[in-house]
This record gives sequence, structure tokens and C-alpha cells, in this order.
Amino acid sequence: MSTESRFSRPIPRLAATAAVTAGLVLLAACGSSSDSDGSGTPKSSSKGSAAPGAKAADSNGVPTQDVLSGIAADPALKAELPAKVRDSGKLILGTSQTPGLTGLPHGGEVDGKQVGLDVDLREAVAKVLGVRWDVQYGTFPTVIPGVQNGRYDVGQDNFGATKEREKVVDFATYLNDGQSFLAAKDVPVDTVKQLTDLCGLTIATSPGSTFQQILTDGAGKCAAIGKKPYKVEYYADNGTILLGLQNGKVQVSFGPTLGVKYQSAHVPNTKFLGEISTTPVGFVTAKNSPIAKALSDAVNKLIASGDYAKIFAKWSLPGSGIPQSVLNPTPTF
Repeated sequence: MSTESRFSRPIPRLAATAAVTAGLVLLAACGSSSDSDGSGTPKSSSKGSAAPGAKAADSNGVPTQDVLSGIAADPALKAELPAKVRDSGKLILGTSQTPGLTGLPHGGEVDGKQVGLDVDLREAVAKVLGVRWDVQYGTFPTVIPGVQNGRYDVGQDNFGATKEREKVVDFATYLNDGQSFLAAKDVPVDTVKQLTDLCGLTIATSPGSTFQQILTDGAGKCAAIGKKPYKVEYYADNGTILLGLQNGKVQVSFGPTLGVKYQSAHVPNTKFLGEISTTPVGFVTAKNSPIAKALSDAVNKLIASGDYAKIFAKWSLPGSGIPQSVLNPTPTF
């Protein structure tokens, strides 16, 4: 395949992000007043006009339930933190900033405020530990190195626990996510169960991710069965990928299951193709840092209290959580 195909020309980042964000907002605002369409994706209800029993949402369809104010600090868990953290009352968090709604349900921004499942989970953990987050923004490829060199105490960016990552950082798990595909509506594939179902197609994903690793590891599978290999293109901006799916410049995207399912319900002219694997996701800390155990214990406290389940229910993701947080789970790849 020529390297100068119509699928290989990047879309201008700012225009793409703005256009897709606007589209997601419009779709959410015009959605049904019910809280789910059956796929685990929240629909919208207008502010102040929710039907009895419906979940509260803002005018963008983003849920607004308060699932944090009732969470109390646990002095015993706070005592697990290093003295420096206890004295300062803060943990420095490295993460990437996702504008608009393109990163939901994991993360997004509404009126300058960060929102999302991951945001609620980390705020709940901070409440249990009796500290606050000092949030500092990097990029997905720079957060883990920032944890390694001490710039951040903790990293959070939907990081899957892999063998290579566990060599350099510790994980404290807080959910399981999967690896799934979203396609433009006219792509001649409706279900993907293995990578060879995508032979001959162009796949867009983010660089430095588990998705890149999976596609790289499987690069020879199509040729091995006599089919044309798939081609991979990398985009740092998810909004660019989503706009590309709508305008025909991207055939298939590869990303986290929770996000892909959300996108399939909110981005026009796309379809969910399926999930091929799952991965434990967690906060990352420096190797052998006591912070990792404190984070894991805090997640388990939230699971035991029921607050963890409330957060997943808020984002219409019941059943997507984990029964127990663990340190450094056995990687799936």
C-alpha cells in the first residue's frame, strides 16, 4: 500500500478536535432522556428537566451526580503514605488533558472543569487518603517517564499493566478496560474477533500505547495466512481520529473499550466492531514506592463501602469495575 494514501494525511489537530467535540456535544444534547441506550452509554437529559428516576446530567449530557461528598478520610490508610506526602497534604499527579468530550467516559472537560470516570475515581481515592491531588499535565508518552524521574508521585492515564511497564513502575489497579475497534459505517467488516479480521484495512491508534504494542506484535499475522497486511497510522489526538472516521480519512480506530463504546453511540456514521482482549488498568508509581499500596488499599476501601460502584453507576458502566485492587497484576501481554 502506498504511504501517501488518503488515509495517511493527518487532519489538522485543532480543527478536528473542535469539530468532533462540537458534534459530541450536539448529539448528547439531542439525545433521549433515558440514562442508557442499552450499550452502557449514557444518554442526555436537559439540565433541570430530568424525569423522575432519571440520572442528573448537564446540557451536554454529562452526568452530574454527586458521588464524592459522602466519602470520609481513613486515618489508617493516610498513615501508609510517606511522611512528606502526609505533611504536604498532596500527591502530585501526572496525566494528560483531554479537551471537550472526546475522551469520555474516562475524562473530558466541561466549562473548564475536568470530568469523567477516571476523575471521579482519583478524587474518591484522594478523599479516602485525606489528601488532595496537585494535577500536572503532560502527554500520554511522558507521564510514566515523569513518574520514573520523580516529577510526579502518581501517574494516571488509563495505563494498562504490561510486562514492559511493570519493569519500570508499579501498578495499583482500579478498573479493567479492553482493546476494541470502532469503524466508519461503510467499512466492509461488522465484527472483529482477531486481528486477521482487519487484513487490508488502515487502523488508527495512539502512539506509545498498549494498542500500538498489540498491532505491532500482530503485524505479520495477515501475511502468514496469505492476506494483505493491515496498515497502522498514529495520532496523538483522539479528536483527529474521530473526525477521520466521520469524513472517510480513517477506516478503523483501535482504543479502550469503555471509550470506544461511548464513541460508537455518540459519533455519527461509526460502528462498534468488538473487543479482542482486556487489560488491568491502574495508577502508576515509582518502583517500590509505598504510595502504590496506599492507593490500592484506598480503592479496596471504596469497593467495600459501595462508593466505587456508585461511581461506575453514575457513568452508566455497572459491572465494569473490579472486585479487588491489586498491586502489579500478572500482565496479559
